[in-house]
Amino acid sequence: MKIGKVPENILKRSVFKQIKFKREEVLVHPGVGEDCSVLQLKPDEVFVLSTDPITGAAKDIGTLAVHVTANDLATAGAEPVGVLLSILLPPCAEEADLKSLMKEIESACETLNIEILGGHTEVTAVVNQAVVTVTGVGKVKKDQVLFTNGAKAGQDIVVTKWVGLEGTSIIASAKEKELRQRYSQDFVDRAKGFIQYISVVDEAMTARDFGVSAMHDITEGGVFGALWEVAAAGGVGLTVDLKKIPLKQETVEVCEFFDLNPYQLISSGSMLIACDKGYDLVEELHRKGIHGAVIGKFTDNNDKIIIYDEEETRYLEPPKTDELYKVNFLED
Repeated sequence: MKIGKVPENILKRSVFKQIKFKREEVLVHPGVGEDCSVLQLKPDEVFVLSTDPITGAAKDIGTLAVHVTANDLATAGAEPVGVLLSILLPPCAEEADLKSLMKEIESACETLNIEILGGHTEVTAVVNQAVVTVTGVGKVKKDQVLFTNGAKAGQDIVVTKWVGLEGTSIIASAKEKELRQRYSQDFVDRAKGFIQYISVVDEAMTARDFGVSAMHDITEGGVFGALWEVAAAGGVGLTVDLKKIPLKQETVEVCEFFDLNPYQLISSGSMLIACDKGYDLVEELHRKGIHGAVIGKFTDNNDKIIIYDEEETRYLEPPKTDELYKVNFLED
């Protein structure tokens, strides 16, 4: 396609026609010349906004973009309502690529009961692969809004599902040929399939209704980064048993293959939660079919301690560059 705004005929054919799911809160839907959307707000509700780009993946970017933003909203206790899209395409992109991307995004949105509210599409030479930025809009009762700084000393630290899911899926999808030199096709397919776990909306709504103090989706920097951020925001310390942090074996193997630390690997699909009755919350999650584990406690000092085994403990360090960026995706 030519550099510049996507032509109106392509916009109608390959973008607007792919947007089918609607919500009653939305008063103005996407259309030519519509730069804004309008949503109805009830007196006792607030809207929560979040935005995220997807730049570290070449595959499933539409799915990741929607879920990562929906996860951010859910972390605040909000039900995701809609998304605004900004799609930047390289000149080598075809209309079929845009249409396929929109279908992928619409499918992810429909799964989550989210409407595409509008956005912008453009072809530009400043990118060499599609870049999708999603701004999400969610709603929540005013008295149910949750903040990252809500963790309190003495509370349990709960992690949902398994850490490293997103990073494992991204790497397995991009490095399938390389991984097949050591692992079976079934192993690689399982690792790629971790994208199915990417949403944390269900566990976030369960935790919100259970009554928790803070939630934080585990993204760049992995679980170590998330632990630091929640503790720092709340002005508390923590003690975590490394062996209790849930990991899939495929994540362990993929990280060993590329010499990565799984605890510092991007982990959308896993939620970090602070609450008073962590084991009760884990039971409630299990009843909903969601894996969870209590991995430690927040403490009344600034020490952030990770227990490796009976003989070794280490102090947690501030978040570092995500391990995902150590993998050379350009060579493929």
